Amino acid sequence: MGASLSNLSENGSGNGGPGLGDIPESCVACVFLYLTPPEICNLARLNRAFRGAASSDAVWEAKLPSNYHHLLNFLSHPDVYENLSRKDIFALLSRPLPFEDDNKVVWVDRFTGRVCMSISAKGMAITGIEDRRYWNWLPTDESRFNVVAYLQQIWWFEVDGTVKFPFPPDIYTVSFRIHLGRFSRRLGRRVSHFDHTHGWDIKPVRFELSTSDGQQASTECFLDDTQQDDANGSYKRGYWIDYKVGEFVVAQTDPPTEVKFSMKQIDCTHSKGGLCVDSVSIKPVELKERRRRGALK
Repeated sequence: MGASLSNLSENGSGNGGPGLGDIPESCVACVFLYLTPPEICNLARLNRAFRGAASSDAVWEAKLPSNYHHLLNFLSHPDVYENLSRKDIFALLSRPLPFEDDNKVVWVDRFTGRVCMSISAKGMAITGIEDRRYWNWLPTDESRFNVVAYLQQIWWFEVDGTVKFPFPPDIYTVSFRIHLGRFSRRLGRRVSHFDHTHGWDIKPVRFELSTSDGQQASTECFLDDTQQDDANGSYKRGYWIDYKVGEFVVAQTDPPTEVKFSMKQIDCTHSKGGLCVDSVSIKPVELKERRRRGALK
């Protein structure tokens, strides 16, 4: 197959017949509209017509989200970037763009062109976060923000956050990234510690979200797994897990959508602890599902 494409990549197929190089660039561009950005970049190496089509503003305009002009405003001197080709703008926006004191990042998924967002625990309101008896900040390379909030012990557990952003039309899912137990590295190996982990199997944690246009969602979940016996341990301990809060729909970019989200367990009849809070993600539902099925790598 590779040899065949190599022979067809220039004008003619090697026996005097037509080859891929004879296909008009405009036709190639029409085909590229149905391919993913990585597929387009791979095919650009075939010949001159494919390279030209792979640089077409019309092709990459279709891959960019409808609100990409808003995303450029998160860059310094956005007017400079407006003069870039649409392909270069896509490459630029596919990297995380920090905003609000670098506690939030937004980026364009490089496969689908959909807008994704992540909010650090530092960008949320956490009850008792200033008291070292309850919470500590742990530096780590397991978070895109290089730091997570670690709860030692508390009675009133509540984490709240909000973001106002011109999301493009789509259906989005909101998730908290949580880790039961504290982790470290010893002799190059990752080690989890559960000496503070308790209370999450007694009452469920409640996750909630609401939007500025009146949408609401909520769910409850036990963060610790009491169904596993002591010999096998708990499968929820020692791993980063995304807990889904709910979904919301954006019909239009303007006005910007304000999303409020929270996780809480405020039953003060028992304490709880030994938990890391990393971030909240806001991603298109379809993208989340495709990644879960392994369709995107």
